[in-house]
Amino acid sequence: MIRVQLPAHLRTLAKVAGEVRLEVAGPVTQRSVLDALERNHPALRGTIRDHATQRRRAFVRFFACQQDVSHVEPDALLPDAVARGVEPFVVLGALAGG
Repeated sequence: MIRVQLPAHLRTLAKVAGEVRLEVAGPVTQRSVLDALERNHPALRGTIRDHATQRRRAFVRFFACQQDVSHVEPDALLPDAVARGVEPFVVLGALAGG
């Protein structure tokens, strides 16, 4: 069971109160986790990744085991602790501005 932590605005959109728990078939990668997340919570489609390109939105970051994995290839394996559900896969909204 994969644990996913979402920022408050995405939890509201997905209508979940806390952590999301997902079953991911096959290798646990950013792509497989996000595919399962969007499959289980269709309201999130297009909010984390672009519909057409499937690329991460500019102001969204991903963390696994307290490491920024935002620029890691989407099909690279996530750490074993995330795959086993010990650590969450974290989706954060980045801040910008002056």
